[in-house]
Amino acid sequence: MVSSVVGVDFMTSRKNILSRILSQYGISLALLIEIILFSRLSPFFFTTENILNVTLQISITAIIAAGMTFVILTAGIDLSVGALVALSGVLATSVLKLPIPLIYSFPLFLATGILVGVFSGWLSAFFITRFNVTPFIVTLALMSIWRGGAYLYTGGRPVWGLPHAFSMLGGGRVAGIPLPTLIMLAVYAAAYIVLQYTRFGRHVYAVGGNQEAARLAGINTKRVLRQVYILCGVLSALSGMLLASRMNSGQPNAGLMYELDVIAAVVVGGASLFGGRGSIVGTFVGAMLIGVSRNGLNLLNVNSYIQQIIVGLVILVAVMLDQMRKR
Repeated sequence: MVSSVVGVDFMTSRKNILSRILSQYGISLALLIEIILFSRLSPFFFTTENILNVTLQISITAIIAAGMTFVILTAGIDLSVGALVALSGVLATSVLKLPIPLIYSFPLFLATGILVGVFSGWLSAFFITRFNVTPFIVTLALMSIWRGGAYLYTGGRPVWGLPHAFSMLGGGRVAGIPLPTLIMLAVYAAAYIVLQYTRFGRHVYAVGGNQEAARLAGINTKRVLRQVYILCGVLSALSGMLLASRMNSGQPNAGLMYELDVIAAVVVGGASLFGGRGSIVGTFVGAMLIGVSRNGLNLLNVNSYIQQIIVGLVILVAVMLDQMRKR
């Protein structure tokens, strides 16, 4: 009888330990398994140049995902990020065509892109907080408006003829590391500090956990929502400028379907779409998981249509396992 009780307690203890391990390191373990698998299947995968290539490939969507993490933590969502990448790209690059030296036009380029991001985030928050329109509807509408605005502004044509030096922003390297990768790492380091060690970070989690309770506790919930949407807008615009630099042109069709990759990275990283739970580290790992999947499949010459199916299944299984763990 005693041995049976001890056996049950032992099994329960093992189950609890396994649950804690999966809770804290499940996505990281999945990424590690993925890296080992592709390393065995392709001799070109686990090389310094390819790893740097993976970080460069994910840098654009990963930067947006950092901003999206703040939004989703407040139980919101922003579907306009992909269209904002295009709009900020074409508006900012058009400044570079002014007949002035690049040393003067480049700061204007940065200011234009950032202002576009600030305005988009502010407008989203305005309709959400002032008229209580759900974030899904507001940002879905803005997605259509920004995309249409990008095509209207350019007449459906790319912004060409940009200074060659401009391509250094998206294609340059520092100590062998791509500049967009360094910018991505800086964004995540700053986001981690903000979420973990500042009052604003605590307020973000509080609003996502229970907005009414946060309001009653004295938190200005409308201001917090306004700040997170503006932050997401600015990081989306930053990604738009980096992408324009990589292509050395402003493309009105840039950022198509980026919103799905961004949301997938955040959710796969462990964030709850109901708000209040998630981490910036989890988002980074989620972005890497998706990026490694695509890179490894490319190296294996897997058909692009099959890649879409496989990546979708990876996302679905990762989220399903996360939900099973919570039960």
